[in-house]
Amino acid sequence: MKIRRLLAFCMLSLMAVFVQGQDSEELVGANCTSIMVGRKASADGSVITSHTCDSRYRTWVTMEPAQDHEEGAMHKVYKGTMHTETPASMENVFLAGEIPEVPHTYAYMNTAYPCMNEKQLAIGESTFSGPDTLVNESGMFLIEELERVALQRCDNARDAINLIGELIKEYGYGDGGECITIADKKEVWQLEILGEGPDKIGGIWVAKRVPDDHVAVSCNIPRIGKLERKDKDNFICSDNIEEVAKKYGLWDGKGDLIWWKVFTSSYGDGKNHREREWYIFNELAPSLNLSIDSIELPFSVKPEEKVDVRKVMELFRADYEGSVLSQTQNLLYPTQHKDEKGAMICDTVVCPNANPWMGKSERDMYNLLKPETVTFYRGVAMSWCSYSTIIQCRDWLPDAIGGLCWFSLENPGQSPRIPIYAGETRLPAGFNHCGHFRYSDDAVLWHYRKANKLAQIKWGYTKDIMMKNVRRYEEKAVSELPSLEKQVAKLLKDDKLKEAQTMLNSYTSDFAGATRQTWEEMEHRFWEMFWTGF
Repeated sequence: MKIRRLLAFCMLSLMAVFVQGQDSEELVGANCTSIMVGRKASADGSVITSHTCDSRYRTWVTMEPAQDHEEGAMHKVYKGTMHTETPASMENVFLAGEIPEVPHTYAYMNTAYPCMNEKQLAIGESTFSGPDTLVNESGMFLIEELERVALQRCDNARDAINLIGELIKEYGYGDGGECITIADKKEVWQLEILGEGPDKIGGIWVAKRVPDDHVAVSCNIPRIGKLERKDKDNFICSDNIEEVAKKYGLWDGKGDLIWWKVFTSSYGDGKNHREREWYIFNELAPSLNLSIDSIELPFSVKPEEKVDVRKVMELFRADYEGSVLSQTQNLLYPTQHKDEKGAMICDTVVCPNANPWMGKSERDMYNLLKPETVTFYRGVAMSWCSYSTIIQCRDWLPDAIGGLCWFSLENPGQSPRIPIYAGETRLPAGFNHCGHFRYSDDAVLWHYRKANKLAQIKWGYTKDIMMKNVRRYEEKAVSELPSLEKQVAKLLKDDKLKEAQTMLNSYTSDFAGATRQTWEEMEHRFWEMFWTGF
């Protein structure tokens, strides 16, 4: 028993090191995937946006209440909130400025990148950086604060886009190139934003609507092309784009300005980001025969089958195993088994020690032994993910239950998805504590991380166990939520708001508690499998 406890302590220490810094160069510029689904492309008429928060951003999350404000009140805009340990933490957080408050602000779900409000406005995010020459750190707003203010003040995507444009123009954008994917009950938009240069408080931005019968993807590279200003139903942008592009020598002024070409990502050629787009589009519309080597993939595609929310969950688990992009396909070892006649058959299979989330040092080791054994392909599901959201906006339901966030902590390829409704007022214990600063039982993240990291030791042996539980909880939620929503809808109709909120809060708390128990049981099972070196 003492030996097992010592091994457990050592493993937790190694996990903490892994999360805090091992192969940390992979975390730079490798952040976030968003999948958007139009209402006519989804199986049930939902509008969907999503986000994988793929770096060491805070994992605590709260439900912030709606508020009324007196005339003359000011809203404080902060920088540095992305890396705090608790909601009350103010280490390395500073006040960037203030803007006039509005009489009433909506309740919202406060993730590192705020993601959903009580009116079914939802936001995903993906960084594309853009030219460094356009960054002005004196701008008041970082992308997460623009998201926060939009969720507090807007109930639809178009208003959110216009508000963000006004805030950028008046107070300045102080971040690198960012894409936010904004959905409401009717439509979903992709909004891409850049600074206006170091000598100008402002910014440039462009927004394009995803066709209702299409799916779009944003993976750390700008995706919008020609400026279609005449198409006011599907396109909105700032009026200073050409001026800024010419001023900084990014465009010669000849022909059409193609946004993604002019303001290309500073991450390089984008190959490690395009592969995600290619994989997702190819899964949904294989007959297009899209090539991963294409200079430009379509902005969006029409899926050959309607996309339900579980398909998006499946895509968020994508690690490319079994495809041409698999990182483990060359990590083989010999096996023997008998055929039907008892003859011994020798074969090679993927080694159970191999997993699709190997760090750079492990890949380098294999490639030193034999060059080109492992080629890194950046999957949708990454081991360095902090949390991820898949949000449905559903216009046939009351807002309190129409907005549904499927929330997951840690690696989306391994962790369960917890349903959180727009009408909830509190989250389960442990959700208000970030797990990145140190190992802590108080942080719910660690209740999933321990099992997930152990499972990666011999993924070939643990995958079926873990994925069975992931899918079991998906099925549990999908089968139970219609009845819950029916009960809550009746309470809302009878003006029993508090009772409805309590029912929603309790369901999420019970569901999260059940998943935590299951992941703890898997952790114990994996220790029993591995502690002797199995």
